[in-house]
Amino acid sequence: MYYLHSGLLVWRVVLSSFFLTHGLSKWERLFADEIKFGNPIGLGPELSLVLIVIAEVVAPLFIIMGFKTRWATLFPIIAMGVAAFVVHADDPFGRMEKALLYLFGYLLLAMTGPGKYSLDHLLDRERR
Repeated sequence: MYYLHSGLLVWRVVLSSFFLTHGLSKWERLFADEIKFGNPIGLGPELSLVLIVIAEVVAPLFIIMGFKTRWATLFPIIAMGVAAFVVHADDPFGRMEKALLYLFGYLLLAMTGPGKYSLDHLLDRERR
């Protein structure tokens, strides 16, 4: 069991750390004088940028800590689903591949949970 929980910890931290690097540039854009961002599902560029910052910055930080992990994975799963199947729908597979890798990486975490080495586990243990 030790290996399973250690593996989930490594998976959570590495996946979210890599994903976070994509969000930091968008975080900076959020505070620019003029917001220029895509509008792939018709919510407007401002709201689209806010949602992608939540998915690529806020959620990965929660996931790294293992806090509200299953809920937090929903944001990157949705964002990467939109990236793969809306933004890159007409592109060759290589352009949507990274989005699909993140999508399935976070789907795995949503199904397994964060493991024993997480705030979720610690807080759940205190409730019992």
